[in-house]
Amino acid sequence: MISLFSICLFFILLIAVRFLYSLWWIPFRVKNILQSQGLKGPAYKFIYGNTKDIIEMKKQARSSPMDLSSHDIFPRIQPHMYTWTKLYGQNFIIWDGARPQIVVSEPELVKEILINKEGKYGKVKLRGYLKKLLGEGIVVAEGEKWSKMRKLANHAFHGESLKDMVPSMIASADAMLETWRKFEGKEIDVCEQFRFLTSDVISRTAFGSSYLEGRKVFETLTKLCYIISRNAHKIRYFGIEKLIRWQNDVEANETEQLLHDSIMAIVKMREDEVKTGRADSFGTDFLGSLLKVHHDMDKKNRISTENCDHDYL
Repeated sequence: MISLFSICLFFILLIAVRFLYSLWWIPFRVKNILQSQGLKGPAYKFIYGNTKDIIEMKKQARSSPMDLSSHDIFPRIQPHMYTWTKLYGQNFIIWDGARPQIVVSEPELVKEILINKEGKYGKVKLRGYLKKLLGEGIVVAEGEKWSKMRKLANHAFHGESLKDMVPSMIASADAMLETWRKFEGKEIDVCEQFRFLTSDVISRTAFGSSYLEGRKVFETLTKLCYIISRNAHKIRYFGIEKLIRWQNDVEANETEQLLHDSIMAIVKMREDEVKTGRADSFGTDFLGSLLKVHHDMDKKNRISTENCDHDYL
């Protein structure tokens, strides 16, 4: 008769084998295969890959003031890429935990990957915080879905469409300069001011007359990006995020929901205006373009409200 102890021991051994297989054997095998093809890179470190090295290199790069006489910011913002490109060449392998990532910076190869004529290069399936930001939008979509979204984006950012945005951009710049006049003779945080300018321009061009609500969307989006940035190199395995709710997880979920609710509130307002006859269209801004496709008479051309939401991201 099999004892309870034997069953428990069996499951513990099974988990240990799976753990070692996923976090040691597979990376070891992949590394050898890629090295045999000429791809080198920093050594894989058990469980964490190169994530701890990246975090430490970024800390060191930002621990001292930047040389203002130089415009070379690459070593400061991406010190790991800068260092490893010098060591291993334009193409090399790094490890996001136990997941290998091939870094390609050779122009001809980059061009081949981006053109992707034969569809050999699939897009990475997003996970964690980044999925909350990009969802199922154009960045991760493939095939017919991507083609539909790309066509819409091309129309929205065509030269003629961009010309229509110029008055909004001028209005934003004028508003910023008017604010600066109030600070004559005083110091201004130019970086922060240009962040506000970017927020205002995007809000006006994407949301049109609803730009004040759009600015709230932009601010919420900025907050979500900050959460993603500070968690970019954290490694979790075996669905641990489903068992333990970290403070960052809670904050990211709340921010994502707020972002979605804010956009959908503006969408509902536009739809109600058309239904009640207060407006004869959904608008000429980017949101209006998305809503027009969402309500297209031909179901094949439609995009979902989820796509409308994430196409801003």
